[in-house]
Amino acid sequence: MWTHVLRDQLDVDEATFWACARDGVLPDRGAPTPPSEALPADLVYLLISKLGLDETEIVGMSKEEAIDRLQRHWIGDD
Repeated sequence: MWTHVLRDQLDVDEATFWACARDGVLPDRGAPTPPSEALPADLVYLLISKLGLDETEIVGMSKEEAIDRLQRHWIGDD
C-alpha cells in the first residue's frame, strides 16, 4: 500500500519522500526556477501602469533600478 501511495499518488520514490519530509527538500516537479534577479510582477505592473514604461525598457532594469524609478516618480523627481 505504501509503495502505491508513493508511486501513484505522490509520484515520488521513497528516498525523495523522506528527503522532503525530514529535510524539506522539495521533489523536482519540473517547475522553472525564476532568475534570482527577476523583478516581482507587482513592480513590473506599477512601472507599466504608473510610469507608462514599455516592457522592453523594464527588461534591462535591475530590481534596484526599477524601485529607484518608481520612488522618483512618487516623490515627483522624474
